[in-house]
Amino acid sequence: MFIVGNTKTNKTKQGSKMVRVGINGFGRVGRLVFRAARKNPDVEIVALNDPFFDARYMVDQFHDDSVHGQRYVNARVEDGNLVVDDRTIKVYNCWEPADIPWGTAGVDVVIESSGKFATPEMACLHLKGGAKRVVITASSADEPMYVMGVKKTKSIPRYRTRLQVPVLG
Repeated sequence: MFIVGNTKTNKTKQGSKMVRVGINGFGRVGRLVFRAARKNPDVEIVALNDPFFDARYMVDQFHDDSVHGQRYVNARVEDGNLVVDDRTIKVYNCWEPADIPWGTAGVDVVIESSGKFATPEMACLHLKGGAKRVVITASSADEPMYVMGVKKTKSIPRYRTRLQVPVLG
């Protein structure tokens, strides 16, 4: 794991650091990340990117998800963006990570959940779009992987699980 640079943070009401997150890929993993982040008061989802799904489809996935089941989410589309719990989330439909304007949206950390950009070189393209850090949710063949709660300081040998998360930046 390697981390470079400082992360701009905002303070929450509780005084801890607010992390502004963007999610690339709104499939199975991206939706799980969104749902988990929504419950955390220290995390604010500010942007989503998926070249296949528009904001209307994202709303449909909240209300009738065939993989994770129905969830009540106060979600709607407004001006092409997603509005969840009265918070506007920018929606982009870019194919290339460097083209996603993460910096314009104020993103600190990008969660790379598309599965397509799983190497450090590919994931670092998000930095060109203005992200400060990238978390890869897929296994990477050329980067050490860590399983939180199991091993935080040593790389897991060649057998890999979907829970491994390298942090790039």
